Order: sequence, then structure tokens, then C-alpha cells
Amino acid sequence: MQVDFYHLTQLPLERALPRIAERVVAGGGRLLVVAEHEEARQALDRCLWAYAPESFLPHAQAGGPGDARQPVLIAGDIQPTNGARNIALADGLWRDGALAFERAFHFFDDERIVEARQAWRTLGDRGDVSRRYWKQGENGRWEQAA
Repeated sequence: MQVDFYHLTQLPLERALPRIAERVVAGGGRLLVVAEHEEARQALDRCLWAYAPESFLPHAQAGGPGDARQPVLIAGDIQPTNGARNIALADGLWRDGALAFERAFHFFDDERIVEARQAWRTLGDRGDVSRRYWKQGENGRWEQAA
């Protein structure tokens, strides 16, 4: 399983997450986006509808009758009712339940750097996990740092 750590230093989550979601869906995958707080999930829902005028990224918040059909599902916990094998932890909190997926995207900012470093170290002790650390360069592009 692969875990990609995305350190948000220049672009906010609202600009970074949609691009990842687009790539997952374009590759035929499904994505579960997890955020603990309802306000954050609502903001992510609005963001995915309006992040770019020329694109459409089908998604919904978990709990509706069509969850299983959604390529991108926003939820408060790790319940991939849409059959997702990819998970985005969008609130800066690492959850070990993400290890049940094929790939995890762990987004965090400077407020959550201590927790992200701890998760990085803990996952480094596991032989079944491949880790990558991405940071934003001067031009705002993602650069693999580890």
C-alpha cells in the first residue's frame, strides 16, 4: 500500500485535493475523502463543485441513497460505501484505517506537522507500506522530497 504525504505550504487543500481526485477518477478509480467535522465536509463538497469552471467531478456526501455510485464520496469516517480503494485524509489527521486501502493521500498543513511526522515515522516501520512525501516548491508545483 502506498501513502502519499502532501504538505500544504502554498496551495490550500481546496486547490490541491480536486486535482488528486481528478487523477484518481480519470484512472478509473474511486476516492473516499475523509474529514472529521461537518463544516469541513460541506466546504469540500462546495469546493469540488466549483473549483474549476471547465470541469465536472461527480461526487456526493456520504449518507445518501446513491453512495455506491459515487466516484468521489465525502465522509466523516472510513466507510468506503462507494467501493473506493483510494482515500484522502483531508483534515490533517492520520487514521490507521487508511491502511486498508490501496493508496492514501494524507493532506496536512503546518498546524498538523507534528502529527504528520509521527505518522511518517510509524509507517516507516511497516514493510507493507511505501511512503512518499510531497512539498510545494517555489512555483507551487508538487515536488517529491522523500
